Amino acid sequence: MTKVSPEVFDEMQMQAVLSVSADVSFKSNKFPKYKLGPDNQILDEAVVDDKGPSLKEIVAQETIVLSDQHKRLSVRDLASRFDRNLSAAAKLSNEAKLKEVASLEGHVLLKKLRDALEYLRRRLVGRNKEDVEKAISMVEALAVKLTQNEGELIQEKSEVKKLANFLKQASEDAKKLVNQERSFACAEIESAKAVVRRIGEALDEQERMSLNSGKQEMEEMVEEIQQARRIRLLHHPCKVVMDMEHELQALRLQIQEKSAFSVKLQQELLLKKLVEDNKLSLYALEGSGSLGSIFRLQPCAEEAIELSKCSIQWYRLSSQCSRRELISGANKSVYAPEPFDVGRILQVDIISNGQKSTVTTACTVQPAVGLESYVETLSRKGNSEFSVVISQMNGRNYTTHSAHLLRVGKMRMKLSKGWITKARDAYSSTSMQLCGFRGGGNLAAKSIFWQSRKGQSFVIVFESERDRNAAIVLAQRYALDCNVVLAGPDDQASLYLL
Repeated sequence: MTKVSPEVFDEMQMQAVLSVSADVSFKSNKFPKYKLGPDNQILDEAVVDDKGPSLKEIVAQETIVLSDQHKRLSVRDLASRFDRNLSAAAKLSNEAKLKEVASLEGHVLLKKLRDALEYLRRRLVGRNKEDVEKAISMVEALAVKLTQNEGELIQEKSEVKKLANFLKQASEDAKKLVNQERSFACAEIESAKAVVRRIGEALDEQERMSLNSGKQEMEEMVEEIQQARRIRLLHHPCKVVMDMEHELQALRLQIQEKSAFSVKLQQELLLKKLVEDNKLSLYALEGSGSLGSIFRLQPCAEEAIELSKCSIQWYRLSSQCSRRELISGANKSVYAPEPFDVGRILQVDIISNGQKSTVTTACTVQPAVGLESYVETLSRKGNSEFSVVISQMNGRNYTTHSAHLLRVGKMRMKLSKGWITKARDAYSSTSMQLCGFRGGGNLAAKSIFWQSRKGQSFVIVFESERDRNAAIVLAQRYALDCNVVLAGPDDQASLYLL
C-alpha cells in the first residue's frame, strides 16, 4: 500500500488548482454552498433574496395590467407602454444570455474539477480515496443540477423571446394606430379650421351688412313705432265706446229673449190650432198624457165611422212641431208612450173611406214622477232584475203565463226561468231592438217589445209601468255606453242621440 504524506496531498491540490484555465470567470469569489441529502443528492441551500421580484415577473405583471386596462387607455399610452415592455424584454434577453455564458463557464469549471478529482483518486488510497470519490459524486450531481438549470434557462429564454416578439408586434400595431389616429385628428383639425374660417368670414360679412343697413332699419323701426302709436290712439276705448258696447250687449240679450219668446208663441199658436182641429175632428184622445199612461182614440161624433173599420197610424212630432216621425207598428186605437216620447207631441191619423182625420195631443208627453231617481238607484247596482211574464214569442201568443226573470246588465240582456235561459245577447248585436209594445191592449203601458236576435222576439209584460219604463231607459243607456243605439223597429236611430 502506498502512503501519501500531507505534503504530497497539498502539492497535488495545488497542481489541481493550477490546472484550471486562467481565462475562466467566476460569478463569485467563493465556492457555492450545498447540502448533501439522501443517496448523496445535492440540495441547494435556501437563499434569501432581498432584491424583490425578478424582471420576468415584473414584465408579466405589466402585461396583465395592460391587457386589463387597454380599453381605458388611449392609443398613445398603449404605444408607450408597449415600448417600455419591449425594452424590458430586451433587457431580460440580455440577462438570459449572461446566465447562459455563466452556465457554460460552470460546465468548464466542473469538468476541470472532476478531472482533478479523478487524478487524485488514482493517486490516493484508503480513506482519502473514499473522500475523493464522494467529492467526485458530489461534482457529478452538481453537473446534473447545472444541466437541469440550463434546460430551465433555455425554456425561459424561449418564453422571453416569444414575449419580446409579441410586444414588438404590439408596439408596431400601436404605432400604426397612433399614426392613423394622428392622421384622422389632423384631418378633423383642418376641417374644423375651415369651418371656423367660413364662420368668421360670414360673421364679418354680416357685420358689414349690419353696419350698412343699421341706420335704415332704425329709421324704419321709428316709423313703425310712430304708426303703431297712432293706431293705438285711434282704437283706444274711451268712455263713449264702452257705453256703446254695453248697450249692444244688452240689445243682443233682448233679441235672444224675444226670439225664444217668439218660438214659444209659435208653438202655442200651433198647439191651439191643433186643438181647434181636434174640436172639428170626429175623434178625440183620452189619457193623462204622462209616461206610464195610455192614449185611447174614441169617436166623438155620431157620423164617425167605427175605429175597427179605419186605418190608424201614430206619429211623433219634433220639439218645434216641424217634422213628423212615423212610429212603426203603432196602428191601433191604443198607444202607450215610451220614454223616448217624453217632451214630444203625439199625433194620430185616421183614414176611412178616403178621408183623413188627424188628432193631436193637447200637450207634450210628461215624464213619470220618480222615474229618474228610480233609474239612478238601479244603475248603481250594475245588474237590474225584473219579474216579467212572456205574452208573445216570435209573433205568437205564449200559452204559459209563468213568471220569468229579465236581467238588464251593462253588457247584455238575459231572459230566463230558473236555470233555463230563454234568450241572452249583448248590446253589440246589430239585430237587437227594444221599445214599448205598440200593438194596443190594456197592458200596453206595462209591456215592451224585445228582439234579442234576428228571428227571435218577445213581448214581455212587467209588474208595473215604472219597471217597464226603467228597463227601457237602462237598456238604452247601457247600449249607448257600448256605442250602440238601441231603438224600435224601423225607428230613426239617429234621433235617439238628440
